Amino acid sequence: MQDENKNLSAREAALKTLGIYRRKKAWSDMALNSVVSSATLSPKDIALTVQLVYGVLQNLMLCDYYASHFSNIELKKLQPRVLDILRLSIYQIVFLTKIPHNAAVNEAVSLTKKYANKRAAGYVNALLRKISKAASEGSLPEITGDTAHQLSIKYSHPEWLVDAFIKTIGAQETHSLLMHNNQNNMPITAQVNTLLTNVDEAISLLAKDGVEATPHQWLGNCIEFRGAGNITKLEAYNRGFIYVQDVAARLSVIAASPMQDDIVVDGCAAPGGKSFAAAILMKNEGHILACDIHAAKLRHIESGSTRMGINIIDVIEADVSAQASGLSVKNHLARYATKEDSCALADVVLADVPCSGVGIIRKKPEIRYKAQADISGLPEIQKQILTELSAFVKPGGVLLYSTCSVLRSENEDIIHAFLSAHECFVTESFILSKIGEVSDGMITLWPHVHGTDGFFICKMRRREG
Repeated sequence: MQDENKNLSAREAALKTLGIYRRKKAWSDMALNSVVSSATLSPKDIALTVQLVYGVLQNLMLCDYYASHFSNIELKKLQPRVLDILRLSIYQIVFLTKIPHNAAVNEAVSLTKKYANKRAAGYVNALLRKISKAASEGSLPEITGDTAHQLSIKYSHPEWLVDAFIKTIGAQETHSLLMHNNQNNMPITAQVNTLLTNVDEAISLLAKDGVEATPHQWLGNCIEFRGAGNITKLEAYNRGFIYVQDVAARLSVIAASPMQDDIVVDGCAAPGGKSFAAAILMKNEGHILACDIHAAKLRHIESGSTRMGINIIDVIEADVSAQASGLSVKNHLARYATKEDSCALADVVLADVPCSGVGIIRKKPEIRYKAQADISGLPEIQKQILTELSAFVKPGGVLLYSTCSVLRSENEDIIHAFLSAHECFVTESFILSKIGEVSDGMITLWPHVHGTDGFFICKMRRREG
């Protein structure tokens, strides 16, 4: 694999990445890293490779729409790699003004001859020249149909998802959201570990590695940067000064408000950001029990805790959707009991449940292509996890439910069903930076409105007695 990738061009690297994504259903960032890390690409070529891969995934349905219009062969009958080459080339022709159309077409023909069926080269050449001519003349085919269909094709989001957005926020807001989801070069958001450092020192250390970071516009102890490459190679990361976490995820922990000496259960803890955020808010005093079903992810949390100088996080392998795991969690909580507080339950329980992930499409464009049927069963799992975790909340304690989804079926509908069945819990208002008071105890953060991941937060408190 490494020898094969050694002397790739940017377009070849992008084509190989798209092939890995298609064949293995791999996350785009993992597919990219597997190719780029073994190739001898210049920083400029790496940037182009990334732009091409994300650009194709963000506009895949639109590229296919144009290809279908001009093709005399059904796309499903094409060799998959030929279709990858067409998508890669159409994206360049339609969206990248700095790349001459002829260069994109000629490179596509070369890629077809080298990596696909040589006999398809003529077809690729003819089809792309038609699209190039139409793009130059401003005569690319219009998208017809109702609003949902037009937005679906234009911004390459499945129609069922566009429909769901329109029903929730209306057509105009949906249009803004889809445009935002297709933005390029999103900054990396990192939180500063105030147990070890401050914002200024973290930014200075990043600068020594050639990374220009800036404070977040409205959230304290948060920074943003671009073009950092492999973050784990940065000194600021290795010294535990920063950890990668979106603003929305950190806000959910702020809403939960864990205090010094609290007992916290992080029910679905991987990759660990919420446990780290809670430990920092607690000034590394108290107890955090981080639960996850994957042992390997728990080891990552342990290593992250060590790197960041956090020693209040214990990890436990547990499936918190299953009643059988409840006993092991309760047994571990019993270790935290004291003479003053023998309850052996948690002051705060974080239920950041598995979800569709449609709130982070702007960072992981391939999420939009999940089949609706594949995520239809998630609400039942989410209800089960929330119910099981609620048993660990002490009277007067907080239960914080969150998802990186903006779908009502995974958010408000789950909360309303849970509260109807558990009268001992009530929603509680909270205050967030910039946003202000969330009076009804629940909020959906929208990327195009708040500049964060799409995210849902609901704070509940267990009644005393």
